[in-house]
Amino acid sequence: MAKGITIDLGQLQSLVAEVGRNRRLVAIAGAPGSGKSTLTENLVMHLNAARPGIAAALPMDGYHFDDRVLVPRGLRPRKGAPETFDVAGLRHMLKRLKDDDEEEVAVPVFDRDIEISRAAAGLVPRAARIIVVEGNYLLLNRKPWSDLYAVFDMTVMIRVPIDVLRQRLMARWEGYGLSAEDIRSKVETNDLPNGLLVTQDSSPADYFLQGDEPL
Repeated sequence: MAKGITIDLGQLQSLVAEVGRNRRLVAIAGAPGSGKSTLTENLVMHLNAARPGIAAALPMDGYHFDDRVLVPRGLRPRKGAPETFDVAGLRHMLKRLKDDDEEEVAVPVFDRDIEISRAAAGLVPRAARIIVVEGNYLLLNRKPWSDLYAVFDMTVMIRVPIDVLRQRLMARWEGYGLSAEDIRSKVETNDLPNGLLVTQDSSPADYFLQGDEPL
């Protein structure tokens, strides 16, 4: 298939399943609310159902800067924007996974309920030949994010219409007890601008998935 072609979930599963002995890193990128986490969970589950232990996930959100860093920098209201992540830490982790010379690698996991990254909350065993990395800015065409691109063996971008993103993001925050005004503020001043940045300033992916259909 040619670079940049639009595919469906079944085609993606088949493509990713074509593994050899070397570990492969697959990037799943998209705007906030595009369905990256759901797609990644389904993809890893499908691959492991066919070959137990062959796949593992690495969410980019584990590399959020803590509020103890964001507050002094005046970035707390922009949490989730590109400048609020430890990109160098993520880059080193990707290289560590790609080097594939450890029995297991501990990775951080973001706890959305308390908005804190938990260090070493996940483990990637050496048996995992496919690492599905998911995150908004994995393909962002600006430093330091653009340094990640060369590490990936396959890249996928999820495309979702802006009105669908808005609806999903509003629904996401409703479950956290925020007022309607606070939800609108979060979505319109942070989440949607971040989403537009992803869609407008990311490097071309190998494959595209339409994200307004069930994943």
